[in-house]
Amino acid sequence: MKTSAGILLYRTGEIGLEVLIAHMGGPFWEGKDARAWSIPKGETEKGEDPLAVARREFEEELGSPPPPEPYLDLGSAEQSSRKRVHIFAVEGDLDAEATTSNTFSLEWPPRSGKLQEFPEIDHAAWVSLEVAGEKLVRGQVQFLERLESALAGSASA
Repeated sequence: MKTSAGILLYRTGEIGLEVLIAHMGGPFWEGKDARAWSIPKGETEKGEDPLAVARREFEEELGSPPPPEPYLDLGSAEQSSRKRVHIFAVEGDLDAEATTSNTFSLEWPPRSGKLQEFPEIDHAAWVSLEVAGEKLVRGQVQFLERLESALAGSASA
């Protein structure tokens, strides 16, 4: 089973707890909003440390190094795509407007023989947990609940 690892960046903003989510790039996601956002993540290779992969992918997809530790391990979950995703959370801040993503090649339009480059992430935004729950792909919503529980647990400790 393929596995990805990612980082859910969070901060306390004007509206309370906010998370940074990223709108997926490419023609399939263009013009879509609900369920078209993701936690920045990328595929792991056999034997790679998930946190190291999450940190690398964060920088590749957002154009900024991830914050230093400590990271909260939010665990993993199987997605509808039959891929397993492992998410870490860390407190930090980032200018969502200034993010720049790496790109991927895709034959577009289909069967045209023309390869085009598209950003993996076309933009990022800080949103409340409620809004993130509406925008994230369904399989990642559970990480919002895990983050909220982890933060509530550390506040009472």
